[in-house]
Amino acid sequence: MYLQSLATAFPEGRFTQEECLSVLDKSGILETVRPRSQEILKKVLRGDSGIETRHFSSGKLEEVFRSDTGELHRLFENEAPLLGSKALLKACTEASVAPSEIDALLVCTCTGYLCPGLSSYISERLGLKPNAFLQDLLGLGCGAALPMLEAARGITAASPGALVATVAVEISSAAFYLDDDPGVLISLCLFGDGAAAALWRTENLGDQLRFSNFRTLHRPEHREKIRFVNANGRLKNQLHRSVPLIAAEAVGALYEMRSADPERIIAHTGGRDVIEAIERTIPAYHLEETREVLRRRGNISSPSVLAALKEALENPRSHGNHFWLTAFGAGFAAHSCELRRE
Repeated sequence: MYLQSLATAFPEGRFTQEECLSVLDKSGILETVRPRSQEILKKVLRGDSGIETRHFSSGKLEEVFRSDTGELHRLFENEAPLLGSKALLKACTEASVAPSEIDALLVCTCTGYLCPGLSSYISERLGLKPNAFLQDLLGLGCGAALPMLEAARGITAASPGALVATVAVEISSAAFYLDDDPGVLISLCLFGDGAAAALWRTENLGDQLRFSNFRTLHRPEHREKIRFVNANGRLKNQLHRSVPLIAAEAVGALYEMRSADPERIIAHTGGRDVIEAIERTIPAYHLEETREVLRRRGNISSPSVLAALKEALENPRSHGNHFWLTAFGAGFAAHSCELRRE
């Protein structure tokens, strides 16, 4: 299948890391954790984390931290369809197609749960045809975008000529949690809200990127190192300090399965330590676009690898004909694929 268009969307609320710390401090929320935890937050938010700004759907962060389970769910329910729809409408405009022309819509997310899923809400907002195929992928964490693309490839293979839309959307702020767990504290300093949408067809309409060579690795022995857990009905991110090395090892193994040496490697943002670990594992490449998305958006979970790809496609200095993409997260699972211009 061939990429027709790619678009991203972010909430208007944009905060520097120092502003995030100021919200925690002035609201008194910072005082709810131990002094050692306060020092960790200050060190990361004021230090060289590789992140300058992040976007959040709520312009009042202090209210997010004071929200109960129901209020956080409503934040996701209200904002995820809006953000996902915004990204997909931009992708449709870029490809010069109407949303009503879409034959199938796939949506991935891990920061909230709706039934029916987000695909139903996005389909309604954009006016997709009543018989469009809708599918939601849940529980795949930060790595979800690439398995979603493989699922889209299956649909295009079964229905040649179909126009397939894929949307990755995360309202990470709806899953913010604060306690004295170091992994929770680090997560609080990393994640932001965002969405990425793409359109795909089986036909190459000229100078388009073809999706191929999807590969995946599942390491269940590392499941407890990175996953969401239920903490009194709320999502709490469980994150172990060994994750950068685990991710780099898996990415290295996937890289050995490549069809050829790519011009660029595009990775899930993860965090500064994750990016550095991958670059040590595959030293021939510098993850410039991944670093740029991390700098301006933070870790936006599943949309991040596609946001980094968009960064590469829009940057003349990194424009290429062969991209190798990788994303990873809860499971522990890691995935890769290739996009090659034909």
